[in-house]
Amino acid sequence: MVSHRLRTMLVHEAKLIGKPKQYDALDAAIRTGLFVRNACLRYWMDNRGVGKKELMRFNTTLRNNPEFPWAGKLNSHACQGHVERTWFAISRFYVNCKSGKSGKKGYPRFKRLQNRASVEYKTSGWKLDDECFYITFTDGFGAGRFKLLGSEELYYDLWVNRDNNPIERVRIVRRADGYYAQFCLKLDRKESAAATGRAVGIDVGLKEFYTDSNGHKVENPRFLRQAEKRLKRLQRLASRKKKGSIARRKANNKVGRQHLKIQRQRKDHAIKTARCVALSNDIIAYEDLNIAGLVRNRTLAKSISDAGWHQFRVWLEYYAKLFDRKVIPVSPAYTSQDCSECGQRVKKSLSTRTHVCSCGCTLDRDENAARNILSKALSTGGHPGFKAWGEQNHCQLSDGLGT
Repeated sequence: MVSHRLRTMLVHEAKLIGKPKQYDALDAAIRTGLFVRNACLRYWMDNRGVGKKELMRFNTTLRNNPEFPWAGKLNSHACQGHVERTWFAISRFYVNCKSGKSGKKGYPRFKRLQNRASVEYKTSGWKLDDECFYITFTDGFGAGRFKLLGSEELYYDLWVNRDNNPIERVRIVRRADGYYAQFCLKLDRKESAAATGRAVGIDVGLKEFYTDSNGHKVENPRFLRQAEKRLKRLQRLASRKKKGSIARRKANNKVGRQHLKIQRQRKDHAIKTARCVALSNDIIAYEDLNIAGLVRNRTLAKSISDAGWHQFRVWLEYYAKLFDRKVIPVSPAYTSQDCSECGQRVKKSLSTRTHVCSCGCTLDRDENAARNILSKALSTGGHPGFKAWGEQNHCQLSDGLGT
Protein backbone atom coordinates (compact mmCIF):
# COMPACT_ATOMS: atom_id res chain seq x y z
CA MET A 1 0.00 0.00 0.00
CA VAL A 2 1.46 3.34 -1.12
CA SER A 3 0.55 6.54 0.71
CA HIS A 4 0.93 9.65 -1.42
CA ARG A 5 0.58 13.30 -0.39
CA LEU A 6 -0.69 15.90 -2.83
CA ARG A 7 -0.57 19.65 -2.22
CA THR A 8 -3.68 20.98 -3.91
CA MET A 9 -6.50 23.48 -3.72
CA LEU A 10 -9.67 21.79 -2.49
CA VAL A 11 -12.96 23.51 -3.25
CA HIS A 12 -15.93 22.93 -0.93
CA GLU A 13 -19.23 24.25 -2.19
CA ALA A 14 -22.33 25.06 -0.14
CA LYS A 15 -25.62 26.62 -1.16
CA LEU A 16 -26.54 30.01 0.32
CA ILE A 17 -30.00 30.15 1.90
CA GLY A 18 -31.29 33.66 2.52
CA LYS A 19 -34.04 36.17 1.74
CA PRO A 20 -34.79 37.91 -1.59
CA LYS A 21 -33.28 41.21 -0.37
CA GLN A 22 -30.06 39.38 0.51
CA TYR A 23 -29.91 37.81 -2.95
CA ASP A 24 -30.37 41.29 -4.45
CA ALA A 25 -27.35 42.45 -2.43
CA LEU A 26 -25.28 39.54 -3.77
CA ASP A 27 -26.38 40.46 -7.30
CA ALA A 28 -25.22 44.03 -6.68
CA ALA A 29 -21.82 42.79 -5.51
CA ILE A 30 -21.45 40.56 -8.57
CA ARG A 31 -22.48 43.39 -10.93
CA THR A 32 -19.98 45.72 -9.25
CA GLY A 33 -17.22 43.15 -9.74
CA LEU A 34 -18.09 42.93 -13.43
CA PHE A 35 -18.06 46.73 -13.63
CA VAL A 36 -14.54 46.86 -12.14
CA ARG A 37 -13.31 44.20 -14.56
CA ASN A 38 -14.82 45.86 -17.63
CA ALA A 39 -13.57 49.31 -16.56
CA CYS A 40 -10.02 47.97 -16.17
CA LEU A 41 -10.24 46.29 -19.55
CA ARG A 42 -11.40 49.56 -21.17
CA TYR A 43 -8.50 51.39 -19.46
CA TRP A 44 -6.05 48.85 -20.95
CA MET A 45 -7.60 49.22 -24.42
CA ASP A 46 -7.29 53.00 -24.28
CA ASN A 47 -3.74 52.91 -22.85
CA ARG A 48 -1.87 50.08 -24.54
CA GLY A 49 1.26 48.98 -22.77
CA VAL A 50 0.00 49.41 -19.21
CA GLY A 51 0.82 46.60 -16.80
CA LYS A 52 -0.72 45.01 -13.74
CA LYS A 53 0.52 47.74 -11.39
CA GLU A 54 -1.13 50.46 -13.47
CA LEU A 55 -4.41 48.48 -13.45
CA MET A 56 -4.23 48.19 -9.66
CA ARG A 57 -3.71 51.96 -9.37
CA PHE A 58 -6.64 52.56 -11.73
CA ASN A 59 -8.77 50.30 -9.53
CA THR A 60 -7.94 52.49 -6.50
CA THR A 61 -8.88 55.60 -8.47
CA LEU A 62 -12.11 53.97 -9.58
CA ARG A 63 -13.12 53.10 -6.01
CA ASN A 64 -12.53 56.70 -4.88
CA ASN A 65 -14.37 58.24 -7.83
CA PRO A 66 -17.60 59.99 -6.65
CA GLU A 67 -19.22 59.23 -10.02
CA PHE A 68 -19.26 55.51 -9.11
CA PRO A 69 -20.24 55.35 -5.42
CA TRP A 70 -21.17 51.66 -5.67
CA ALA A 71 -17.58 50.69 -6.60
CA GLY A 72 -16.36 51.62 -3.12
CA LYS A 73 -18.95 49.38 -1.45
CA LEU A 74 -17.34 46.20 -2.73
CA ASN A 75 -14.57 44.75 -0.58
CA SER A 76 -11.13 45.99 -1.69
CA HIS A 77 -9.75 42.44 -1.95
CA ALA A 78 -12.68 41.43 -4.16
CA CYS A 79 -11.93 44.38 -6.47
CA GLN A 80 -8.28 43.33 -6.61
CA GLY A 81 -9.41 39.83 -7.54
CA HIS A 82 -11.30 41.18 -10.56
CA VAL A 83 -8.25 43.21 -11.58
CA GLU A 84 -6.20 40.01 -11.39
CA ARG A 85 -8.74 38.23 -13.59
CA THR A 86 -8.51 41.05 -16.13
CA TRP A 87 -4.72 40.92 -16.16
CA PHE A 88 -4.78 37.13 -16.54
CA ALA A 89 -6.91 37.47 -19.71
CA ILE A 90 -4.57 40.18 -21.05
CA SER A 91 -1.38 38.24 -20.30
CA ARG A 92 -2.80 35.09 -21.86
CA PHE A 93 -3.54 37.09 -25.03
CA TYR A 94 0.07 38.36 -25.07
CA VAL A 95 1.44 34.82 -24.64
CA ASN A 96 -0.71 33.47 -27.48
CA CYS A 97 0.47 36.27 -29.78
CA LYS A 98 4.16 35.79 -28.94
CA SER A 99 4.01 32.02 -29.31
CA GLY A 100 2.46 32.29 -32.77
CA LYS A 101 -0.70 30.38 -31.89
CA SER A 102 -2.79 29.68 -34.97
CA GLY A 103 -6.34 31.00 -35.22
CA LYS A 104 -7.87 33.31 -32.63
CA LYS A 105 -5.50 34.60 -29.98
CA GLY A 106 -8.11 35.11 -27.25
CA TYR A 107 -8.43 38.89 -27.29
CA PRO A 108 -9.95 39.95 -23.93
CA ARG A 109 -13.66 40.70 -24.10
CA PHE A 110 -16.13 42.52 -21.88
CA LYS A 111 -18.23 40.37 -19.56
CA ARG A 112 -21.95 40.66 -18.95
CA LEU A 113 -24.11 39.42 -16.09
CA GLN A 114 -24.92 35.73 -16.62
CA ASN A 115 -26.13 32.79 -14.56
CA ARG A 116 -22.52 31.72 -13.93
CA ALA A 117 -21.25 35.12 -12.76
CA SER A 118 -19.18 35.31 -9.57
CA VAL A 119 -17.34 37.55 -7.14
CA GLU A 120 -14.38 36.44 -5.06
CA TYR A 121 -13.32 37.51 -1.56
CA LYS A 122 -9.94 36.79 -0.02
CA THR A 123 -9.33 37.07 3.74
CA SER A 124 -11.79 39.88 4.50
CA GLY A 125 -15.38 40.79 3.68
CA TRP A 126 -16.83 37.59 5.16
CA LYS A 127 -17.05 35.77 8.47
CA LEU A 128 -17.74 32.05 9.00
CA ASP A 129 -19.23 30.78 12.25
CA ASP A 130 -17.40 28.12 14.26
CA GLU A 131 -19.73 25.28 13.22
CA CYS A 132 -19.78 26.24 9.49
CA PHE A 133 -23.57 26.57 9.53
CA TYR A 134 -23.69 30.29 8.66
CA ILE A 135 -21.61 32.84 6.77
CA THR A 136 -21.91 36.61 7.05
CA PHE A 137 -20.79 39.05 4.34
CA THR A 138 -19.59 42.33 5.85
CA ASP A 139 -18.85 44.59 2.87
CA GLY A 140 -20.79 47.71 1.93
CA PHE A 141 -23.66 45.93 0.20
CA GLY A 142 -24.94 44.49 3.47
CA ALA A 143 -25.92 41.05 2.22
CA GLY A 144 -25.82 39.83 5.81
CA ARG A 145 -26.04 36.32 7.21
CA PHE A 146 -26.75 33.23 5.08
CA LYS A 147 -27.35 29.65 6.06
CA LEU A 148 -24.97 27.15 4.42
CA LEU A 149 -26.51 24.03 2.96
CA GLY A 150 -24.02 21.17 2.50
CA SER A 151 -21.06 22.40 4.55
CA GLU A 152 -20.34 19.18 6.49
CA GLU A 153 -17.11 18.33 4.62
CA LEU A 154 -15.92 21.92 5.05
CA TYR A 155 -16.42 21.67 8.83
CA TYR A 156 -14.45 18.41 8.95
CA ASP A 157 -11.47 19.82 7.00
CA LEU A 158 -11.41 22.99 9.11
CA TRP A 159 -11.59 20.98 12.32
CA VAL A 160 -8.69 18.73 11.26
CA ASN A 161 -6.62 21.83 10.36
CA ARG A 162 -7.88 24.01 13.23
CA ASP A 163 -4.35 25.14 14.13
CA ASN A 164 -3.86 26.72 10.70
CA ASN A 165 -6.83 28.26 8.88
CA PRO A 166 -6.53 26.87 5.31
CA ILE A 167 -9.26 29.04 3.70
CA GLU A 168 -7.59 31.26 1.11
CA ARG A 169 -10.60 32.52 -0.83
CA VAL A 170 -14.39 32.55 -0.69
CA ARG A 171 -16.16 32.82 -4.02
CA ILE A 172 -19.87 33.62 -4.50
CA VAL A 173 -21.21 31.93 -7.62
CA ARG A 174 -24.56 32.68 -9.18
CA ARG A 175 -26.21 29.77 -11.00
CA ALA A 176 -29.63 29.08 -12.46
CA ASP A 177 -30.78 27.30 -9.30
CA GLY A 178 -29.46 29.77 -6.73
CA TYR A 179 -26.33 31.20 -5.11
CA TYR A 180 -23.39 29.15 -3.87
CA ALA A 181 -20.34 29.84 -1.72
CA GLN A 182 -17.14 28.12 -2.78
CA PHE A 183 -14.45 27.79 -0.09
CA CYS A 184 -10.96 27.35 -1.54
CA LEU A 185 -8.72 25.49 0.92
CA LYS A 186 -5.00 24.88 0.40
CA LEU A 187 -4.39 21.47 1.97
CA ASP A 188 -2.21 18.40 1.77
CA ARG A 189 -4.45 15.61 0.56
CA LYS A 190 -3.37 12.06 1.43
CA GLU A 191 -4.61 8.97 -0.36
CA SER A 192 -3.44 5.37 -0.14
CA ALA A 193 -3.53 3.12 -3.19
CA ALA A 194 -2.11 -0.35 -3.70
CA ALA A 195 0.14 -1.00 -6.70
CA THR A 196 -1.66 -3.08 -9.31
CA GLY A 197 1.16 -3.90 -11.74
CA ARG A 198 -1.19 -3.19 -14.66
CA ALA A 199 -0.89 -0.86 -17.63
CA VAL A 200 -3.77 0.17 -19.88
CA GLY A 201 -4.33 2.11 -23.08
CA ILE A 202 -7.52 4.14 -23.51
CA ASP A 203 -9.25 5.12 -26.74
CA VAL A 204 -12.17 7.53 -26.31
CA GLY A 205 -15.03 7.48 -28.77
CA LEU A 206 -18.62 8.44 -29.45
CA LYS A 207 -20.19 5.00 -29.66
CA GLU A 208 -18.61 3.99 -26.32
CA PHE A 209 -17.20 6.58 -23.94
CA TYR A 210 -13.90 4.70 -23.95
CA THR A 211 -12.48 1.32 -24.86
CA ASP A 212 -9.32 0.08 -23.19
CA SER A 213 -6.59 -2.26 -24.41
CA ASN A 214 -8.17 -5.17 -22.49
CA GLY A 215 -11.40 -4.90 -24.45
CA HIS A 216 -13.35 -3.32 -21.59
CA LYS A 217 -15.90 -0.73 -22.75
CA VAL A 218 -17.65 2.06 -20.85
CA GLU A 219 -20.99 3.17 -22.25
CA ASN A 220 -21.33 6.75 -23.47
CA PRO A 221 -24.12 8.23 -21.30
CA ARG A 222 -25.08 10.99 -23.80
CA PHE A 223 -26.65 13.24 -21.16
CA LEU A 224 -27.42 16.06 -23.60
CA ARG A 225 -29.03 13.74 -26.14
CA GLN A 226 -31.23 12.20 -23.47
CA ALA A 227 -32.43 15.61 -22.27
CA GLU A 228 -32.73 17.13 -25.74
CA LYS A 229 -36.48 16.55 -26.07
CA ARG A 230 -37.21 18.31 -22.77
CA LEU A 231 -34.75 21.10 -23.60
CA LYS A 232 -36.45 21.81 -26.93
CA ARG A 233 -39.82 21.99 -25.21
CA LEU A 234 -38.55 24.40 -22.55
CA GLN A 235 -36.83 26.59 -25.15
CA ARG A 236 -39.97 26.64 -27.27
CA LEU A 237 -42.05 27.75 -24.28
CA ALA A 238 -39.51 30.44 -23.39
CA SER A 239 -39.47 31.85 -26.94
CA ARG A 240 -43.27 32.36 -26.80
CA LYS A 241 -43.09 34.63 -23.77
CA LYS A 242 -42.95 38.39 -24.16
CA LYS A 243 -39.42 39.76 -24.21
CA GLY A 244 -38.47 41.48 -20.97
CA SER A 245 -41.38 39.98 -19.04
CA ILE A 246 -41.17 38.13 -15.72
CA ALA A 247 -42.71 35.07 -17.38
CA ARG A 248 -39.90 34.95 -19.96
CA ARG A 249 -37.28 35.29 -17.24
CA LYS A 250 -38.81 32.37 -15.34
CA ALA A 251 -38.99 30.27 -18.51
CA ASN A 252 -35.34 31.02 -19.32
CA ASN A 253 -34.42 30.03 -15.78
CA LYS A 254 -35.99 26.60 -16.36
CA VAL A 255 -33.84 26.20 -19.47
CA GLY A 256 -30.77 27.16 -17.45
CA ARG A 257 -31.62 24.65 -14.73
CA GLN A 258 -31.86 21.86 -17.29
CA HIS A 259 -28.46 22.75 -18.75
CA LEU A 260 -27.03 22.89 -15.22
CA LYS A 261 -28.32 19.38 -14.52
CA ILE A 262 -26.63 18.07 -17.69
CA GLN A 263 -23.38 19.79 -16.73
CA ARG A 264 -23.41 18.21 -13.27
CA GLN A 265 -24.22 14.76 -14.67
CA ARG A 266 -21.31 15.00 -17.10
CA LYS A 267 -18.89 16.13 -14.40
CA ASP A 268 -20.01 13.37 -12.00
CA HIS A 269 -19.52 10.72 -14.70
CA ALA A 270 -16.04 12.04 -15.58
CA ILE A 271 -14.92 12.08 -11.92
CA LYS A 272 -16.15 8.56 -11.10
CA THR A 273 -14.79 7.04 -14.33
CA ALA A 274 -11.37 8.72 -14.01
CA ARG A 275 -11.01 7.68 -10.36
CA CYS A 276 -11.84 4.06 -11.22
CA VAL A 277 -9.25 4.00 -14.04
CA ALA A 278 -6.54 5.58 -11.83
CA LEU A 279 -7.15 3.12 -8.99
CA SER A 280 -7.09 0.08 -11.28
CA ASN A 281 -3.86 0.75 -13.21
CA ASP A 282 -0.30 1.90 -12.55
CA ILE A 283 0.36 3.19 -16.07
CA ILE A 284 -2.37 4.86 -18.12
CA ALA A 285 -1.90 5.82 -21.77
CA TYR A 286 -4.48 7.93 -23.59
CA GLU A 287 -4.67 9.63 -26.96
CA ASP A 288 -3.81 13.32 -26.90
CA LEU A 289 -6.71 14.60 -28.99
CA ASN A 290 -7.04 18.15 -30.29
CA ILE A 291 -10.63 18.53 -29.09
CA ALA A 292 -10.84 22.21 -30.07
CA GLY A 293 -10.11 21.18 -33.66
CA LEU A 294 -12.47 18.22 -33.60
CA VAL A 295 -15.51 20.27 -32.56
CA ARG A 296 -15.17 22.29 -35.77
CA ASN A 297 -16.78 19.32 -37.46
CA ARG A 298 -20.40 20.51 -37.67
CA THR A 299 -21.73 16.98 -37.96
CA LEU A 300 -20.09 15.65 -34.77
CA ALA A 301 -19.58 18.83 -32.72
CA LYS A 302 -22.58 18.30 -30.43
CA SER A 303 -21.75 14.64 -29.81
CA ILE A 304 -18.08 15.41 -29.07
CA SER A 305 -19.02 18.18 -26.62
CA ASP A 306 -21.60 15.92 -24.99
CA ALA A 307 -19.02 13.18 -24.40
CA GLY A 308 -16.86 15.43 -22.17
CA TRP A 309 -13.45 14.01 -23.17
CA HIS A 310 -11.49 17.01 -21.91
CA GLN A 311 -13.10 16.91 -18.49
CA PHE A 312 -12.36 13.19 -18.24
CA ARG A 313 -8.71 13.84 -19.12
CA VAL A 314 -8.36 16.60 -16.50
CA TRP A 315 -9.72 14.39 -13.72
CA LEU A 316 -7.69 11.42 -14.93
CA GLU A 317 -4.49 13.45 -14.58
CA TYR A 318 -5.61 14.73 -11.17
CA TYR A 319 -6.31 11.27 -9.74
CA ALA A 320 -3.17 9.85 -11.34
CA LYS A 321 -1.15 12.44 -9.45
CA LEU A 322 -3.11 11.83 -6.25
CA PHE A 323 -2.57 8.05 -6.35
CA ASP A 324 1.00 8.35 -7.68
CA ARG A 325 0.20 6.79 -11.06
CA LYS A 326 1.83 7.52 -14.38
CA VAL A 327 -0.22 8.90 -17.27
CA ILE A 328 1.21 9.23 -20.76
CA PRO A 329 -0.46 11.13 -23.63
CA VAL A 330 0.10 9.57 -27.06
CA SER A 331 -0.32 11.13 -30.48
CA PRO A 332 -3.52 9.72 -32.05
CA ALA A 333 -1.98 9.57 -35.55
CA TYR A 334 -2.74 6.22 -37.23
CA THR A 335 -3.70 4.47 -33.99
CA SER A 336 -6.95 3.32 -35.61
CA GLN A 337 -5.33 2.39 -38.93
CA ASP A 338 -2.27 0.41 -37.83
CA CYS A 339 -2.62 -3.24 -36.87
CA SER A 340 -1.78 -3.86 -33.22
CA GLU A 341 -0.38 -7.33 -34.08
CA CYS A 342 1.87 -6.81 -37.11
CA GLY A 343 1.96 -3.02 -37.52
CA GLN A 344 0.59 -3.07 -41.07
CA ARG A 345 -1.47 0.00 -41.99
CA VAL A 346 -5.05 -0.92 -42.87
CA LYS A 347 -7.03 2.02 -44.24
CA LYS A 348 -10.61 2.23 -43.01
CA SER A 349 -13.39 4.82 -42.86
CA LEU A 350 -15.18 5.93 -39.70
CA SER A 351 -18.11 3.68 -40.55
CA THR A 352 -15.86 0.58 -40.44
CA ARG A 353 -16.05 -0.57 -36.83
CA THR A 354 -14.02 -3.80 -37.12
CA HIS A 355 -10.29 -4.01 -37.79
CA VAL A 356 -9.44 -6.88 -40.15
CA CYS A 357 -5.79 -7.42 -41.12
CA SER A 358 -4.18 -9.83 -43.57
CA CYS A 359 -2.15 -11.30 -40.69
CA GLY A 360 -5.35 -12.78 -39.28
CA CYS A 361 -5.95 -10.17 -36.58
CA THR A 362 -9.65 -9.32 -36.23
CA LEU A 363 -10.52 -6.84 -33.49
CA ASP A 364 -12.96 -4.12 -32.61
CA ARG A 365 -11.67 -0.91 -34.13
CA ASP A 366 -11.46 0.93 -30.79
CA GLU A 367 -9.78 -1.96 -28.97
CA ASN A 368 -7.15 -2.13 -31.72
CA ALA A 369 -6.55 1.63 -31.31
CA ALA A 370 -6.27 1.26 -27.51
CA ARG A 371 -3.64 -1.46 -27.92
CA ASN A 372 -1.66 0.77 -30.29
CA ILE A 373 -1.88 3.66 -27.80
CA LEU A 374 -0.50 1.48 -25.00
CA SER A 375 2.24 0.09 -27.23
CA LYS A 376 3.35 3.60 -28.28
CA ALA A 377 3.35 4.80 -24.69
CA LEU A 378 5.49 1.93 -23.44
CA SER A 379 7.95 2.12 -26.32
CA THR A 380 8.38 5.91 -26.67
CA GLY A 381 7.04 7.34 -23.40
CA GLY A 382 4.48 9.52 -25.19
CA HIS A 383 5.16 12.90 -26.76
CA PRO A 384 8.81 14.03 -26.90
CA GLY A 385 9.69 16.29 -23.98
CA PHE A 386 6.56 15.41 -22.03
CA LYS A 387 7.03 14.79 -18.30
CA ALA A 388 4.45 12.28 -17.07
CA TRP A 389 2.42 13.08 -13.97
CA GLY A 390 3.63 10.02 -12.10
CA GLU A 391 7.33 10.86 -12.31
CA GLN A 392 9.15 12.33 -9.32
CA ASN A 393 9.84 15.73 -10.87
CA HIS A 394 6.36 16.23 -12.27
CA CYS A 395 4.78 19.66 -12.60
CA GLN A 396 2.15 20.93 -10.18
CA LEU A 397 -1.58 20.81 -10.69
CA SER A 398 -3.17 24.18 -11.25
CA ASP A 399 -5.25 25.68 -8.45
CA GLY A 400 -8.97 25.07 -8.54
CA LEU A 401 -8.92 21.32 -9.08
CA GLY A 402 -10.64 19.60 -6.23
CA THR A 403 -13.40 17.22 -5.32
